[in-house]
Amino acid sequence: MRSRPVHSIPAGQTNTVLVSQNEGMRAAVAISQDPSNPLAGLVVQDMPEPQAVPGWVKVKVVASSLNPHDLWTLKGVGHPAERIPMILGCDAAGYLEDGTPVIVHPVFGDAERGHGDITMDPQRALLSEVHNGGFAEWVLVPETHVVPKPDYFSFEEAAVLPIAWGTAYRMLFTRAGLKPGDKVLVQGATGGVASAAISLAKAAGATVYATTRDDANFDFAKKAGADEVFITGARLPERVDIVVETIGEATWSHSLKALRPGGTVVICGATSGPNASADLNRVFYQQLSVIGSTGCTVDEFTHLLAFMQSEGLRPTITDTVSLENIHEGFQKLLAGKQLGKIAVRVSEEH
Repeated sequence: MRSRPVHSIPAGQTNTVLVSQNEGMRAAVAISQDPSNPLAGLVVQDMPEPQAVPGWVKVKVVASSLNPHDLWTLKGVGHPAERIPMILGCDAAGYLEDGTPVIVHPVFGDAERGHGDITMDPQRALLSEVHNGGFAEWVLVPETHVVPKPDYFSFEEAAVLPIAWGTAYRMLFTRAGLKPGDKVLVQGATGGVASAAISLAKAAGATVYATTRDDANFDFAKKAGADEVFITGARLPERVDIVVETIGEATWSHSLKALRPGGTVVICGATSGPNASADLNRVFYQQLSVIGSTGCTVDEFTHLLAFMQSEGLRPTITDTVSLENIHEGFQKLLAGKQLGKIAVRVSEEH
């Protein structure tokens, strides 16, 4: 799809030129960065309310969700210090000022720079990277970046979809070309993207294997849709067509070994580290495909919503925290104790 550029407002000025000095709102803000104590830089405080500008719309946020990206920002990884302070939150669902319920598509960029794909724009950014995010009572986004919220989803369910489920959808269907009957391995089954990938692949007619470090999580993975669940690194009953990777170093070797000749590993993150052994001999001899993926387009997100409704899929939300108690959710995320997604209730519905 073609999308207008959304960086017409100068980067780095979003905390000054897009606010009204007359109104305030509550928001969770990154005020500093510390790799050893990231939550020390997260505060919930009053912030100026954003002011609408041509081509952009205000969304009254009802719900958002926690993502590892928020922690990376607080740690100072991939987020320049000069962009601090910044309201965090990559996801948001709520109401337009006319009362229309919407979900925010969080990938900012220019499809023309990405050869027709906004996620391929070299200058793309997620919500909360350049522009203030969804952990606030109001968020300002381009008018092209709001999608009608289906009644099928609650606001909390809608808010956990864009980053985690949108990423999983693109990984499986656009990048890896999943087909009914394919065999899929999902590494790290308890994560937001991974658990979404399990559910989506199963609904699409795949045989799904999943791994986790703790057998206490087997039931969670099976409820998400996995046919069989294994301890990380275990030998599978058969080689697979596709591996969904979000872990990186800790599982990379197993992922390559699990693929059939000609198979594909699709990767969207490396939470355990980025510097795994490439194992190039295996890659060329087995003719494996290694495909990166990040985010999704507005079209892909719209297709995701329709697919989930047609298949009766709902995201797994194991915890919901209020904006004022957002630190409690971040503690679970930091400790790696969450299963699926943690939603953030920002304000009440109409």
